[in-house]
This record gives sequence, structure tokens and C-alpha cells, in this order.
Amino acid sequence: MAVGTLKHWVKRRDHPVSRLLYRLARAARTFEVPVIPGLHRALYHLHRGSLAALANLLRVFYYTPLFKSQLEGPAPRLYLYSGMPLVTGALRIRLGADCRVSGITTLSGRTSGTATPSLEVGSNVDIGWQNTIAVGRRVVLGDNVRLAGQCFLAGYPGHPLDPAARAQGLAETEDQVGDIILEDDVWLTTGVTVMAGVRIGRGTVVAAGSVVTKDLPPLVLAGGVPARVIRPLAPAAPPPGGSGDAHRA
Repeated sequence: MAVGTLKHWVKRRDHPVSRLLYRLARAARTFEVPVIPGLHRALYHLHRGSLAALANLLRVFYYTPLFKSQLEGPAPRLYLYSGMPLVTGALRIRLGADCRVSGITTLSGRTSGTATPSLEVGSNVDIGWQNTIAVGRRVVLGDNVRLAGQCFLAGYPGHPLDPAARAQGLAETEDQVGDIILEDDVWLTTGVTVMAGVRIGRGTVVAAGSVVTKDLPPLVLAGGVPARVIRPLAPAAPPPGGSGDAHRA
């Protein structure tokens, strides 16, 4: 009897043997080991601690030096977590000091242009989980920029608008490519998309799920599809010891 036929016969339960096998299969599927609080709690913490220690060893001795080998400049005190970002295409990458970058990140450089695309990241920048930064010509993230999870900076689309050219596998045209500039202190919340040719002013916050198709001024809350200014934001007091103006787009 074939395995599929046997499973169907057992599920029908129209014979004493099939009913017995069905009960045994259910019992096996739902079998549980009783929790021994002291033992299993200790095993849980041992498991978590071992994974954390292994992740830190990989971060310090493997992922970070491998990723830094692809950078222009030292990127002091870079903190990678959850692995190593995927870098595709020719791409010049420069990171400032004290950046935190998720390993679940894709950094993509356009391959069909005449010049090597450039990603310039300031200091104290967070690039969160599942971000994609597609660099057509130039993408700049100023100091203290925050990119939450699943943000997409679309400096180039990867395909032309013309259907015949797209069917032939041709690259996008030059008019579809543009720089993306996020000035100091910009915060893109979860799921924000920024299109090519956009500049977002200093301190602006973009609401979750928004699509930014045009420039946004400094110090506003923006949101929507396409993103529009919702209201102004009050400027923050400068931090002690200076305003962190070392990086400028």
C-alpha cells in the first residue's frame, strides 16, 4: 500500500485498525515532555547565553572584519548585528563612526552606469532590519540618521519603463536614476520608501509606510502615499559639546 493511500485510509477511520492507528498518530503528534522548572529554566538561559556568545564571536572576529574590507575608510566602532549585510554590484561605501547596521540589510549598487555608485553614511547612524539601499549614483545619510525596519531607498529601479526594453532584459534609463540625500537627524520609520531624486531636510520624521516621491523640508512630520507634510516639528536643543556637524551631504 502506497504511503498516500495508507494515510487516506487511516484518516477515514472506517476500520477498527485505522481508528487505532489514527489515535496512536494523534497521541504521538501531541506528546509532550513535562516541564521541570529548575532544569528547563537553566537550560533555556544556557541556550540563550550560548547563542549570544557565539553571535558575538562571529560578529567580532568574522562578520565585522569581512564587511569592513568592503568599505572605504575605517568606520570606527561599527556594530553589526544579525550577521553581515549583503553587498551587490559595484559600490563605494563609506561609514562614519559609531554606526549600527543590521546584517539583514541589502546594499545594492547600479551596474549599468558609467561611474561607480557611492553610499556615504555619517556618524551615529542606525540602519535597521531588512533595509534595502539601492544606490543609483549617490546616496547620503547624514549624522544621527535612523532607518527603522524594512525601509527602501530606491536610487534606481532596475528595469526600464518601456515594455519591449524590459522584455529584452535591458537596464533602466538615466532619467530613472537619481541621488537620495537624508540630511542630519532624519528618521524614517518602519516601511518607508524613498524614491530617486529626493532630499529630506534635517530632523524630518517620515511616518510608517509612506512613499517619499518629492523633497521634504527640514523639521517636519511627513506621511502618506505620496508623502506630504503633516505638521512642523519643534527644533531640538543642541546636544552638549556641539551639534555634530562633522558630516555634511
